[in-house]
Amino acid sequence: MSLRLSTVILPYLRWHEGGRSAWTRAEQLGFHTGYTYDHLSWRTFRDGPWFGAIPTLTAAATTTERLRLGTLVTSPNFRHPVNLAKELISLDDISGGRITLGIGAGGTGFDATALGQDPWTPRERADRFAEFVPLLDRLLTEDSVSYEGDFYSAHEARNIPGCVQRPRLPFAVAATGPRGLKLAAHHGQAWVTTGDPKLFENGTPEQSVGAIRGQVEKLTDACVALGRDVHTMDKVLLTGFTPDRGRPLESLDAFVDFAGRHQELGFTEIVIHWPIPNSDFAADQKVFEQIAMEAPAQLR
Repeated sequence: MSLRLSTVILPYLRWHEGGRSAWTRAEQLGFHTGYTYDHLSWRTFRDGPWFGAIPTLTAAATTTERLRLGTLVTSPNFRHPVNLAKELISLDDISGGRITLGIGAGGTGFDATALGQDPWTPRERADRFAEFVPLLDRLLTEDSVSYEGDFYSAHEARNIPGCVQRPRLPFAVAATGPRGLKLAAHHGQAWVTTGDPKLFENGTPEQSVGAIRGQVEKLTDACVALGRDVHTMDKVLLTGFTPDRGRPLESLDAFVDFAGRHQELGFTEIVIHWPIPNSDFAADQKVFEQIAMEAPAQLR
């Protein structure tokens, strides 16, 4: 299977001052999917401009025709399944069925406390995620849903006419722990990883590949336990968080080597960050565009 190449465009630019042009250029370059982060703010961008993911993707849907669009990732940190389902159904309709929902348990940081709550422990995040995903699945596939859970409720929540994509838009579930991988195996059309965060600072690329291989094996085990063929799931690597950092974007050859090593692990999609000057995602735009246009042919 050929390896798909996608990009993630952070929502830090005003739409009419570079935001729109990035999405249209992503389609021109042939990317499979254009993703954006679903955060209220993010790390080093916290004190600068940052726009909402759903409105950004809605605008992108109206200015593109073929590019798939999605979040990478949405989390329960500040989302409720009932409201989110309605927005996703609307977005899927506006885009003509081009939406993928990247979804994860969330983490610490500004998003975790922006609504005034105390930060959740890893166990609490996992507990909420285990309830969030199945409820969202129901909301996107059933006309009316009532539910009373430990964390979320829905009372005759109507979602007519449902998604353009049937039975619903695809879920790309970000997970590395056993409970998250079980959710991915059960509800996901794709699985997402950024690698092993413990290796980011002092690990080696070889150690990273080994750790990711272990994650794939655990995903396989989760699928087997549910009677599912792991090959029916897409496997997505969001780059920029492995010990390689920005080196894969230094040249076409460097990227092809990096992507090829992960393709051998079973990955079907590699996501690279749209270059942002003076940031952790700085890269030569010309090299980036060369990778976009030429790498997929070399990775078939």
